[in-house]
Amino acid sequence: VQLVESGGGLVQPGGSLRLSCAASGFTFSSYLMRWYRQAPGKERELVAAITEIYGTTTYADSVKGRFTISRDNAQNTLYLQMNGLELEDTAVYYCNARRLPYVYWGQGTQVTVSS
Repeated sequence: VQLVESGGGLVQPGGSLRLSCAASGFTFSSYLMRWYRQAPGKERELVAAITEIYGTTTYADSVKGRFTISRDNAQNTLYLQMNGLELEDTAVYYCNARRLPYVYWGQGTQVTVSS
């Protein structure tokens, strides 16, 4: 099983980034997919989630209206489009796959918002 995030980097406030998470080794379309993030000195927090079949999405209040989660079940890939980035969005972003009892994590990708 592998979850490989990419797309992180350094961006100025107000900028945009698109994160990707390439999945392999499991039936991607059968898993709830989520993005988490962890800022220095803080606990890991849920950013966004998307369900398996209907693609219903949920977001943390702090990112609503700025971030969009999506998935391509044919390509086994999860995305997070991040617009209007703020300094507080600086964190390591992790991809998560869940179909209990199985839960998988990626290694994370760093997003730094700085002027």
